Amino acid sequence: MTVLDLIKNRTSYRGKYENTIIPRSDLIKIMEAGLAAPSGCNKQTTSLIAVDDTDLLAKLRKVITPQVAETAPAIICVLTQRIIAYRDKCFNVQDYSAAIQNMLLAAIELGYESCWYEGQITDADAIGRKMADILGVPDNYELVCFLPIGIALQPLKLVNKMPFSSRAWFNGFKGETV
Repeated sequence: MTVLDLIKNRTSYRGKYENTIIPRSDLIKIMEAGLAAPSGCNKQTTSLIAVDDTDLLAKLRKVITPQVAETAPAIICVLTQRIIAYRDKCFNVQDYSAAIQNMLLAAIELGYESCWYEGQITDADAIGRKMADILGVPDNYELVCFLPIGIALQPLKLVNKMPFSSRAWFNGFKGETV
């Protein structure tokens, strides 16, 4: 499969995972793909923690509500730091977003599925901070996302995307279409 095929066929997997251990060598490849992402002014604001210890996964799952990814044999937690990069601007959101996309694609390339869980752990209930505390993350880092990593136990559900011509144009908004 080409990179373009991976991009077009990627989906967010929210189902159950096989009880199969993920080799650390694969987790390293996925994290290396994330850390290879572009970073605003090369500030490299994104850090990662892979969790494959079953006891630690159980502790993390206790604070994640509602429960999701409870059968994933590993997760990758995405951390960010707010570092000013240019003209009082911080590009940490763009940095970790690019890293996450790279990791999602790398996971598929290696035969795994995943999902980008961010919204439910960054709400007012501060689940991301609770997860960070379990993992010993210093206060100057924010745990903004986690990616379950595993082999899908259920069939993938591809979503329908709006047609290209309704979201992309040439030479102006709603200009020429293909």
